[in-house]
Amino acid sequence: MDPNERLLTKNGAIVDLGARTLDTLMVLVSSPNEIVGKRELMAQVWPDVTVEEGSLRFHISGLRKALGDGENGARYITTLAGRGYCFVAPITRSHNRRGKPAVTASFPRAAVPGHLLRMVGRQDDVLTLARELAASRFVTIVGPGGVGKTTVAAAVAHELLEDFAGAVHFVELGALSDSGLVASSLALSLGLSVRSEDPTPSLISHLHDKRMLLILDNCEHVIDAAATLATKIVMSGPGIHILATSREALRVDGEQVYKLAPLGFPSDDPGLTAAIALTFPATQLFVERAAAGGARLEFDDTNAVIVASICRKLDGVALAIELAAGRVGAYGLSQTAALLEQKLSLLWQGKRSAPPRQQTLKATLDWSFGLLSVLEREVLRQLAVFVGDFTLEAALAVVSSANTDQALIFGALDSLVAKSMIATRPIGAMMRYRLLDTTRAYTREAGIDDADLVTRHAIYYQRWLEQAGAEWPTLSNAAERAPHLAGLSNVRTALEWCFDVNGNTEIGIGLAAAAVPVFLAMSLLTECHRWSERAILALGDTTRGSVDELNLQRALGLSLMFTRGNSEAARVALNRSLVIAEERGDTANQLQLLGRLHMFHHRTGEQEIALSYARRGFAISHTLADPDAIALAHTTVGVSLSYTGELADARAKLEASLRHGPGSRRTSTIFQGSDHYNIAGAYLARTLWLQGYPAQAVARAHQTVEDAAGMDHPVTLSIALMWAASVFLWVGDLQTAEEHVDWAISHAQSHSLLPYLAVGRAHSAELAIRSGDPGGGVEALRTCLKQLHAAYFELQTTALNITLVQGLAATDRHDEAISIIDETIRMAGVNGELSYMPELLRMKGRMFLTKPQLLLDSAEICFVQSLEWSRRRGAVAWELRAAIDLSTLLAARGSVDHARTMLQPILAQFRDGRNTVDIKAGESLLASFA
Repeated sequence: MDPNERLLTKNGAIVDLGARTLDTLMVLVSSPNEIVGKRELMAQVWPDVTVEEGSLRFHISGLRKALGDGENGARYITTLAGRGYCFVAPITRSHNRRGKPAVTASFPRAAVPGHLLRMVGRQDDVLTLARELAASRFVTIVGPGGVGKTTVAAAVAHELLEDFAGAVHFVELGALSDSGLVASSLALSLGLSVRSEDPTPSLISHLHDKRMLLILDNCEHVIDAAATLATKIVMSGPGIHILATSREALRVDGEQVYKLAPLGFPSDDPGLTAAIALTFPATQLFVERAAAGGARLEFDDTNAVIVASICRKLDGVALAIELAAGRVGAYGLSQTAALLEQKLSLLWQGKRSAPPRQQTLKATLDWSFGLLSVLEREVLRQLAVFVGDFTLEAALAVVSSANTDQALIFGALDSLVAKSMIATRPIGAMMRYRLLDTTRAYTREAGIDDADLVTRHAIYYQRWLEQAGAEWPTLSNAAERAPHLAGLSNVRTALEWCFDVNGNTEIGIGLAAAAVPVFLAMSLLTECHRWSERAILALGDTTRGSVDELNLQRALGLSLMFTRGNSEAARVALNRSLVIAEERGDTANQLQLLGRLHMFHHRTGEQEIALSYARRGFAISHTLADPDAIALAHTTVGVSLSYTGELADARAKLEASLRHGPGSRRTSTIFQGSDHYNIAGAYLARTLWLQGYPAQAVARAHQTVEDAAGMDHPVTLSIALMWAASVFLWVGDLQTAEEHVDWAISHAQSHSLLPYLAVGRAHSAELAIRSGDPGGGVEALRTCLKQLHAAYFELQTTALNITLVQGLAATDRHDEAISIIDETIRMAGVNGELSYMPELLRMKGRMFLTKPQLLLDSAEICFVQSLEWSRRRGAVAWELRAAIDLSTLLAARGSVDHARTMLQPILAQFRDGRNTVDIKAGESLLASFA
């Protein structure tokens, strides 16, 4: 670790740590082998803001993961419950420096355009903006189109890379046609999954404790959404700095406006010399760009006057100057000036109401367009159908001419690139092309009335989606998504046209059916919902009951489940999709849809219904020669049996699923919303604990979380963390439980997984109840349960009700506790959630013992019933708890021998996990009977 450079390296490679996480490490390392209290640590890491303790736990967890704490016996940070943290790894201090690392080239998290080798006339602007950002945190660069706002913003990003430890993200909004996608675009650029209609809360949660520079480029066409989002981020994240570019100010509180003036140019002075002219940035830019375009320009005093005149006519607008300078090589300086003069005169006469700078820039574009050949003009006009980047393949597929072959079109594209009418940039191994925003707006000024063109555009992107579909589930981070995002912008544009009044809904249905699985895989669930619903409404007699409707209905059901909870509309959509699959004899899709319906009813707590869908899927899975399909069927049945209390069969099914092994098929399982192999592991950990194998359960829980974290799939990791936390709570390892609960909460917040966030917070409330704060824990738990009920997410509400009852009893609300336990017992019987029945009966018995009148007989009846249920189900863990309570009661009544005889054989069943809370309690009680 180099504190001066704020760098942590491992084997020469920089370890990717956020600023706060690195601050945490530096504080701990500064006091090795000493306990650093939580409050002291928070005060040093967050000196200027008040944060919750959960934020610290989150950064400690991330730090341990980055360091490899616990791998191969390595230990770095220990937790001392209730006291703080201690850095325990050996430290060697060295004062020998081998030179300063290349900071600006080494940060993998920086997402900014390439650094220009030379930028003309903007150095002072960059330095001023850097100072203003440090002072006010929120600055908007305002100026006319083409003046260089984006160029300056990119230069500021590179200037501040080191100051922000590489945490600089450049977000281009120019490709967006829908202001509702501003927050989603920012989330995706940060590598976050979008799983709600409004990702803003998860963005705020993700950014609130970070130090980062966000650059929002081209805000003018989505200005309301950009302004609202920027204000919320700045107000909630004290470490976030925002630099925006726009043709007008965002006009919100806290914003500092920086008006970017055009490049300075010489005045109309008859005594102007070449030496004086070259002191002005506009003249410098013109000369450099003309030379770069192949012009052999002798810059003497005569030519200096002409160049100065051109720069004045173009008002110093950088884009206009670059376009004009690029023509000097073909037409010479004097002819370029003459053509420009003519076009400007015509334009000024026709556009008197327009602002002067817009007149000038449009005049330059008029002039540049006029210099193109007929074929080049037509190709450029057709290329304006694309939004943002496009590939050469896409251009050749969409651009068409009745009398021209593709070779000539390719030549026209090449010429347009050479003439700076099309910009290029490599993304990955492929070159991408892009019309400058002003050029695209100019060519589209009269609108695109060519129905054949937009049809070809839509059909191309439908084919692209179908061909690239297998790749989408594997794109788990922002870097991998980048090459595909421009394609999605074109998909959105094509969908908008297809479903417009003058569009083609038949093509739109096919395009939407191809697009919605991709939106699912990219976690763009709001868009998935929007387009699947719109396409379904457009279905006609020829498309109803088709494969397209099957895909659309499935996508609608899944997107509704994740964004709006387990609603009736989601169930109807999934059922309709299943009916189509059955009518078409599509067994593979039947199995997938039965799995989704199983998940739906499992989440709503209707376990008997869920089990029926699982068994239907299991029955048809063996007709498919696909190990993955068989594994899915085993998983769904095993999950349901684990809940209905058929533990032996559940374990057999779950272990069978894992034996098939995911191999290369793992990512395709995520395509449907989650990974069933990982889910099998999570439920197997639960089942093992219930059967009396706590050590194996803990090991399986750790392995499942590790596997899920490596997959980088939000829902899968949330499920793994949810069940792992339950196992750690059951065995009484509160420290490990707390670490995983904190991880689950921060993860769910970052990815807008609201039901899992509520479960995580509920487990946090359980920790509070078990750590001596039953009052606060009960109130927090009630809030979480309300949220889960509202989302129809009943997966853990029975277990959470048991915790609530314990908290109520601890606060002397015995009647309320008994009422809740009675209702929970009733609902568990109705829904088939019988795995919890022994524990529910035991808790009811304990509630009788807490009442002032001590209803001993009623308590004993409940304990006996709990034992009987446990033995029938093979739930040894519940059996031990019931035996401990019943033995305690019998001993108090004088039946010590009876108590010993009952408890001893139950304890003997446990072969591992002797250090768990329940086993220790049982052994201690048994020893007291001696």
